[in-house]
Amino acid sequence: MAKKNLFLKSLLRVSKIYPLIILFLLGVNSVYAESQPSSKYGGTLVLSTTSDPKSFNAITAKETSTTMVTGHIFEGLTTTSGVTGQVEPLLAERWEASGDGLTWTFYLRQDVLWTDGHPFTADDVVFTFNELIYNDDIPSSARDIFTIEEKEFVVEKLDDFTVKFTLPVKFAPFLRGMTQEILPGHLLRKSVEEGKFNFTWGIDTPPVNIVGTGPYKLTEYRPGERLSFHRNPRYWQTNDEGEQLPFIEKIVYLIIQNPDVTLLKFMDGELDYLSLRGADFPLIKPLEKHGNFTVYDVGPAFGTNFITFNQNRGMNPETDKPFVCEHKLAWFVNRDFRRAVAHAIDKDKIIEIVMNGLGYPQSSAMSPSAGFFYNEDVHQYDYDLEKAKKILDKQGFRDRDGDGVLEDKQGHKLEFNLYTNSGGTERVQIASIIRHDLQKLGMKVNFLPLEFNNLVSKLTATFEWDAMIIGLTGGVEPHFGKNVWDSSGGLHMWYPRQESPATSWEKKIDEIFNKGVQELNENKRKKLYDQHQRIVSKELPVIYTVLGSSVFATRNRVVGLNPTSLGGAFHNLEHIYMETQINADKKRR
Repeated sequence: MAKKNLFLKSLLRVSKIYPLIILFLLGVNSVYAESQPSSKYGGTLVLSTTSDPKSFNAITAKETSTTMVTGHIFEGLTTTSGVTGQVEPLLAERWEASGDGLTWTFYLRQDVLWTDGHPFTADDVVFTFNELIYNDDIPSSARDIFTIEEKEFVVEKLDDFTVKFTLPVKFAPFLRGMTQEILPGHLLRKSVEEGKFNFTWGIDTPPVNIVGTGPYKLTEYRPGERLSFHRNPRYWQTNDEGEQLPFIEKIVYLIIQNPDVTLLKFMDGELDYLSLRGADFPLIKPLEKHGNFTVYDVGPAFGTNFITFNQNRGMNPETDKPFVCEHKLAWFVNRDFRRAVAHAIDKDKIIEIVMNGLGYPQSSAMSPSAGFFYNEDVHQYDYDLEKAKKILDKQGFRDRDGDGVLEDKQGHKLEFNLYTNSGGTERVQIASIIRHDLQKLGMKVNFLPLEFNNLVSKLTATFEWDAMIIGLTGGVEPHFGKNVWDSSGGLHMWYPRQESPATSWEKKIDEIFNKGVQELNENKRKKLYDQHQRIVSKELPVIYTVLGSSVFATRNRVVGLNPTSLGGAFHNLEHIYMETQINADKKRR
């Protein structure tokens, strides 16, 4: 600092003689300072995931192992703030709506490039909706969300950077729905025309061919080992200081199926983030002060854990046999059978043993963290094995041969297979506790953990399963669960893609979602979705267990975090940077 002051004084002394030289030197000094790269840029963020992705296709994705990847690569017209939950512009700079709420005009950013250098335009938006989402030959869950009473949106290009959406009816969560990822029409249109889109951008695709507008691009995939992303040098977004985002140069996901190994790698410093299980907390928390990391607890998680039974009445076209054999189907469609199971779930024990007290009993279809639309006034099922036994006895389930296993009225033993994902230690433990109590009731439960993608395949493709413990990610907008709750939805797990509702209560839920999405009065919408949550708790198509606490630890070298219950640790990932040695030295000074 002293040398700098002497330099300036010297310049002032000669300013009367050499004014132009001084201005030149000061200008060069200013330009030089501005050209210096920010010390925020660079570094590698190392995270983990439990399974390989099933594809790199954001439209056909139905599992988090895929959406975790596509979320870095693709963007929507809007985004949701991880702090306020409010909708904010993203690929669209702004929008206008007609007075009746049926016509929406989006004005797109004109400075966005795909990672291959091709300009992003209205053609990509029209392509994504008209040729992908509304294509009956493409299995997109988004079609369930953007279809109301079997009517689709009309999506039109007005010019290169203006798109008009005409809605068949009012659509309350429309802006939030525009977070839907947009894909590049210039690259993918040919695959659609040739009927090959469903197999496009599979895990065998070279990463360089996966083109998006997002802050990162996939650069490496080693099955069973890792996924690597690099900063998109063409990314359009800047922060308030005008610095181009993102800051972090590289993000690596290590594929680690065993959460115990994940824990060890975090403790050894190989990972920058750890989602804590209840059992991890007493190990990690005492090390926080000297371990150069911080533990955050942001409240109830959105992700659920539940048990569901296969009620699929369909026939397997390959074997010409029912997906579920007749006598098991009779058990699973019986609401009283499911009631008995609900009374056999010891939620307090699961929270105590599996989550080390860091959990919440769940009865509603939404998490308390969802806020406004959460309904706590739903049917509750206390842990009561005697009550469960009486329910089963009344339905004719009795141990007729004295072997300890119940039989139904036709003499079939009450035996079924229970699946969950093998990499999810908490779910495996939850399954073990539930299985133990169900066996006390006289059920023979064969527990079969599977690799996650195989589990999802059974659930959404082959339909060859009896019972399953699985979960959903959840969120703040009820309508975005329509593909789960609508009877024709592809993720209506217990009986997907029904041609017409199989039960009166499923028909009622269909009606609620069709009405709720068109109701612009938030309080009236809440009443509808409150009713939906009560129906689910009464009919028990899924039987909820517990919600975990959203507890995680991050290395202190990850700078700029703003953890929230809504957005988690990395909702502002583009603004986060890794502390470099330069920054560390500045801190010590």
